Amino acid sequence: MSDIIQLLPDNVANQIAAGEVVQRPASVVKELMENSVDAGADHIKLIIKDAGRTLVQVIDNGTGMSQTDARLAFERHTTSKIRSAEDLFNLHTNGFRGEALASIAAIGHVTLKTKKEDEELGTLIQINGGKLISQEMITKPVGTSIEVRNLFYNIPVRRNFLKSNTVETRHIIDAFQRVALTYPDITFSLIHNDNEIFNLPSGNLKKRIVNIFGKKINEKLIPISEDTEILKIEGFVAKPEFAKKKRGEQFFFVNGRFIKNAYLHHALVSAFEGLLPNAYHPSYFLYLSVPPASIDINIHPTKTEIKFDNERDLYAIIRSTIKHSLGQFSVGPVLDFDKNPTLETPYSYKNKNINSPKVIVDPGFNPFESKTEGKINFPKKEIKQNWEAIYTEADKPVQNDISNQEKNSLDLFKEERNSQTTYQIHQKYIVSTIKSAMVLIDQNSAHQRILYEEYLEKITVTGIGSQQLLFPKEISFSKNDTDILKEIKIDMESCGIFFEIKNNETISITAIPLSLTEVQLLPLFENILENYKNGVPESSFSQLDSIAKSMSRSAAIKKGVKLNQKEQEDIVNKLFLCKEPNFSPFGQRTYITISLEELENKFNQ
Repeated sequence: MSDIIQLLPDNVANQIAAGEVVQRPASVVKELMENSVDAGADHIKLIIKDAGRTLVQVIDNGTGMSQTDARLAFERHTTSKIRSAEDLFNLHTNGFRGEALASIAAIGHVTLKTKKEDEELGTLIQINGGKLISQEMITKPVGTSIEVRNLFYNIPVRRNFLKSNTVETRHIIDAFQRVALTYPDITFSLIHNDNEIFNLPSGNLKKRIVNIFGKKINEKLIPISEDTEILKIEGFVAKPEFAKKKRGEQFFFVNGRFIKNAYLHHALVSAFEGLLPNAYHPSYFLYLSVPPASIDINIHPTKTEIKFDNERDLYAIIRSTIKHSLGQFSVGPVLDFDKNPTLETPYSYKNKNINSPKVIVDPGFNPFESKTEGKINFPKKEIKQNWEAIYTEADKPVQNDISNQEKNSLDLFKEERNSQTTYQIHQKYIVSTIKSAMVLIDQNSAHQRILYEEYLEKITVTGIGSQQLLFPKEISFSKNDTDILKEIKIDMESCGIFFEIKNNETISITAIPLSLTEVQLLPLFENILENYKNGVPESSFSQLDSIAKSMSRSAAIKKGVKLNQKEQEDIVNKLFLCKEPNFSPFGQRTYITISLEELENKFNQ
């Protein structure tokens, strides 16, 4: 029998490695930008086209590479970062495994232009699908420019698994923001389809956060700072009143790397205990510095997950540091025993004399005195009659009382049975009955379904009415969000929401649907943006459908709201007139039924 194990060709091995390293265009963005940072660049430009499918290009003014290094960089397991196994536990740079460029070159058309400062000419290398096409000398400024075109051109199945341009662009922006937030002292810019999305000048961390997420975030931030032997923490958390229902601006950086860690996230969230409404999430930008030997960053191909030696200690330090900062800036409830009480005295009372209260005592008062003496008159006879009445009622047979109570109860239930057909439980669920069964309705999910179908019909058939706001309402967003709102503005106007974009960070809402209130506008816009970013198909109807869903979620009756009898019956009747009454627009069940047989089994267990 012949041997069956053989060595894989290099191009096949690189494509397999690319499956781990390059999951989507955003993976290429991350790897190339981190290489530019490691090269010492202080100006980095990212250019993308068609959400990275057509082009991903990174231009920097770093140290550049020699002709030999430029060629070796595309070989597997070639790196300038480590020399021995011990170096893996003392890393101060980003890339180190030497697989990124080889993997990228295996699944795209790559053009590299690079030049070192001490060399007269630079190097141009072209690689397609892992095969060297050309290598020559060129004139070029110091630094490196690398273009990756037609990603996954030779793996069409993988290319088909990419999401819509909207989703892929969002992932690219996320990768760009993570690198930009890690290095605020570097100037970054992002250009997508010839439109400048970000232009971030170098500065401090707070300035970088404001430049990315908008000026309004400046007033939300609370500084965090702590330095211990095992952990140094710097950064910011947002005030509790600015928490969001969606997880948005949440960033952990460890030794200059963006990471995801559910355990440390839990430590931070627990510090906000008692300060956040249910299902709301805090925003944070935290930079942790730990000894390199105490972490292992080589446990995940994308290096976004790392292993700590002393997670419990880090948990305690993070939690206490956040709690301390919240209390220090008067965000959390605290008791200050050192506060001078005179500081709380109103100015109008500053020079007033303190008058002792007067206590008036009647020395002749005796509650057990039977005579009517002094100034107090005791209604002796009336009291006696009342006591006699009480004891008289107590002497009556108990059975008569019970029978009267039973009769009253039967009358009460008879009246309720005749007049009331629904009941509300814990201000969350509505109970009703159908033939041989009981129905339990989730009031929030059911109302979402009702409103969704009403909105969709009005938007697509009859037209939805709007009410003009007396005073336009302004809401601030990040530049990326306002760019999205520009794209879907016409669709939102079809849904009765009219607004103007005043600048790159503020919109002015002038009219809203009749069923919405101003309080519901911010959650509504956040839902619309979240749905758009998460890959709603790019067609007009799909956008309208997504907006209708967001409107129904924002306007629906929430759990915890008390409903009167008419409101309960209205929800029940309208729900079962819907085309799809079983589920909310977001796939949640609207009701469950419990048969009489199931109820009987419960009592007979």
